[in-house]
Amino acid sequence: MTFTQAELDYLATQHIGRLATVAPDGQVQNNPTNFFVDADTGTIVIGGGALGRSKKFRNVQRGSTVAFVVDDLATVDPWAPRGIEIRGRAVALTDQEPPVPGMSREVIRITPTRIVSWGLDGPRASRAV
Repeated sequence: MTFTQAELDYLATQHIGRLATVAPDGQVQNNPTNFFVDADTGTIVIGGGALGRSKKFRNVQRGSTVAFVVDDLATVDPWAPRGIEIRGRAVALTDQEPPVPGMSREVIRITPTRIVSWGLDGPRASRAV
């Protein structure tokens, strides 16, 4: 398993993350997006209404590295941030079964190479996978 059970449990409660990609000219783009965890393959799947026409999709098609962050505040008093950063290899896929009806047939699949999590099940954890 790529993700710990605590990470999978946390990701299951969240609906939005931020995907950072890099354009060929070196410009970084970071956008909120929905996501789905494929626990069987240990990957993250990004989908959308017109994902194939997006800059993030084109960046990934051109070989961009990616970082995907999901985070929130468990409480504000006391201050308790928690989250997960997933760095990895991404592929832009076409003609895929949409993760949710009504989404486009393009998806971005992220295979983690490094996972950093905090506030989920003890001290901050960082590991290569």
